[in-house]
Amino acid sequence: MDSKALKHLQETIRRFPLKEGPNATALPFLNIYRFTTKEIRMPESSKPYLYMIVSGMLRLHTLSGILDYVPGQYSLSAIDSPLSGQAITASADSEFTAVSVELSTDDVISVMLDMDDEFSQKVFQSGLSPKTMADFDTSFLESVTKLINSMKQTDSLSFVSKHLKREIIFDLIGGSSGKEFLQSITNLQEAGEIYSINTWIKQNYKGTFSVEELARQLNMSISSFHQKFKYAVGMGPLQCQKRLRLTEARRLMLDEGKTVADAAMDVGYESISQFTRDYGRMFGNSPKNDILQLRKHLQLK
Repeated sequence: MDSKALKHLQETIRRFPLKEGPNATALPFLNIYRFTTKEIRMPESSKPYLYMIVSGMLRLHTLSGILDYVPGQYSLSAIDSPLSGQAITASADSEFTAVSVELSTDDVISVMLDMDDEFSQKVFQSGLSPKTMADFDTSFLESVTKLINSMKQTDSLSFVSKHLKREIIFDLIGGSSGKEFLQSITNLQEAGEIYSINTWIKQNYKGTFSVEELARQLNMSISSFHQKFKYAVGMGPLQCQKRLRLTEARRLMLDEGKTVADAAMDVGYESISQFTRDYGRMFGNSPKNDILQLRKHLQLK
């Protein structure tokens, strides 16, 4: 990570009079966040977005598990599927700040169409060198800083911001998460309506619903809907719901000290024994032992 580029971004963010929580900007796709509390509300966007840490540290709870991010690193919602976040270092004296940029599939596809075929192939085949990807990651920081500074140019903001957004996307594609980012965006472009259903499941996973009900929302047959959903998201809709429930239950036990029974009920389980079986299949251990091991691991960091 280029410390000079990161420091420049941090200094740029400090010039803004930020209130607690999300701060809208003159650009509808750009938001700046400031938190002095432990709990972080992740963006509620139906579009893919990047969420970059500017200061402080973020512990993100995702479908894949718990991920930690330091300043200069970023989460891509199309890859990480964030459920909730916690600032590891956030207080009145040590605030947590971040920037989010919404990226529509059309935005990304437009940049991809303008790229050289040889470059695209290298990204998809993991053919870029570590140094090249590191250079793109540094350029990404600089592009985000330029985008934020562009808001001073009120007369030409619309024009300038569109080009800077394309720069950010290009830097993302060439950076360390470029291959995964392109694969996720391609999947979403193939099944755009599915992404909206996936977002709905994230918001309603504690309730009860059937695949038939979800398919009906898109006027699809059950088999067609299930196939497209699995292609776009990587798992079936009910499996997605189960993973959301179990991941949130794990967070409740780890971060809020909830009992196994309370966590299970909070995320929608009616049977504690079923919750314990599902939890063991997903995390490879009983809820109680898993949380004990996680706490030991986190204390060693």
